[in-house]
Parts: sequence; structure tokens; C-alpha cells
Amino acid sequence: MKLILQQKKEKLINILKEMDNVLVAFSGGVDSTFLLAVAKEALGDNLISVTAASDTFPDREFQLAKSLAAELKVEHIETRVSELANAEFVKNDSNRCFHCKNGLYNHLLELITTYGDRYTIVDGSIMDDLGEHRPGMDAARALGVRSPLQEADFYKEEIRELSKEMGLRTWDKPSFACLSSRIPYGTVITREKLNQLDLAEDFLLGIGLYQVRVRHHDQVARIEVDKQDMLRVVEQHEAISRALKSFGFSYVALDLQGYRSGSMNEVLKEETIV
Repeated sequence: MKLILQQKKEKLINILKEMDNVLVAFSGGVDSTFLLAVAKEALGDNLISVTAASDTFPDREFQLAKSLAAELKVEHIETRVSELANAEFVKNDSNRCFHCKNGLYNHLLELITTYGDRYTIVDGSIMDDLGEHRPGMDAARALGVRSPLQEADFYKEEIRELSKEMGLRTWDKPSFACLSSRIPYGTVITREKLNQLDLAEDFLLGIGLYQVRVRHHDQVARIEVDKQDMLRVVEQHEAISRALKSFGFSYVALDLQGYRSGSMNEVLKEETIV
């Protein structure tokens, strides 16, 4: 297994070297941190990382990305985008992610013109993403953004294993997706809802829960955690309920299926079946 992973890493290094100069769309997550670390190994200083502050990206994640880029000694550009300024994004249909990524990558394409257009933009998409509803990848492909981790056939658990060997502190970081993914399709996205979600998840992470999602169902906050953490939620239900109600929710519920990536996409699968 280790030999296979090293071979994949060598393949990734060769892919990156062929690009010469790379700009990494850097979120500070497990995948993009691994990609940035390997890109630093492959390209040295012919590398830039960019993190965009936005309405749907919590400040704690933005600050983490900054610190990780500094640790890896990679030039880091801080920029800002506003998804809420995009009416197509705000209406929150099943192509929401396309509108978000289309705006982000067009912004990055404009940004790199100051570097003479010689940089290839890459993202941290992995093989696991191919089996999910990810219209954002369509936006990336249409604009020439590449996904080296997919090109090298990397899966999440492989990236975690190699990240641990490389001493990256993100190796066991919980999965993260933008806050808008907590709001049901067809429900308008507002700054107030995003703030509620940010505060709620920050509180739950602060009491020691590992993998957390709070789904926004109008007055109801539906909490998803790993199944082994459900008892902890029950044990602290009074404090959790009190906190989330103070953030504007009227009801607080625990999802008995536990955390699962892309649970809001389940309704899309049901509609397809029907």
C-alpha cells in the first residue's frame, strides 16, 4: 500500500512539474494543504497560493489557511469574493456550486493577469468528489482549472495517510464545505442564515465535537455529528439548545443518521428516482 501511495505522489509531482508555474486555490483543508505541500516540493518558488475570504467561508478557516501557507513557506495572496452579490447563487438552485466556483475562478483568472498569465490554476478536487453532485467541477473545467489530485487518482484516505507521514497538521482535520451547503436547495441564501450557521458550528466545535454540520431548516437547526459523538450531544443538549436558540433558531434537532457528506443532495437523488 505504501508503495502505491508513493507512486501516486511521484505521479502528482510529475504532473505539477509539467505545469511549470502553479496557483493553488487554497482552502486550508486536508486536500488542498496536501496539494500545496507537494507542489512546494515539486516547484519550489514557482508557486502561489490564494485564499478568498467570502460570505460563506468562516474566518476561522481563512485564518487557518493563512497560517498553513506560512508554515509551508509558500507565497500567499489574500483576496475577497462576495457570493451574495450573485443573484444566481443567492436563489440557491441545484447549480448553486457552479455559480459560486464560476465567480471564484473568474476572479482568480483576473488576479493572475498581474503575473503575466503564466500560472495554471489548480484546485484540490479528489477522486471521491466524482461520485457526488459537484457542479462546481463543471465550472472549473470550463475555465481551464485543473485538479492534479484527481489526475493522480488520489482518494481522501490516501491523502490523510500521506499527510500524516509528511507531518501536515491537517491530516486528521474534519471535512469542511462552504456554509451555503447547509441550506436546502430552493431556499434563498441570506447573510443572516450564514451567520447563524457559522455561530452554531463554531459553538459545537468549541465544546469538542469533531465532525459537525448544522443544517438550516428555517426555524430548525438540524445537527449532524459522527455517530460516536451523538451521546455527547445528548449529554450537553441543554447548553447546545440554549446556544443555538440564542443564534436565532427556535428548535434544535439531532439527526439520527449522523454526519454524511452532501446530505442536502439526498433530495436530488429522491427527485431523480421519482
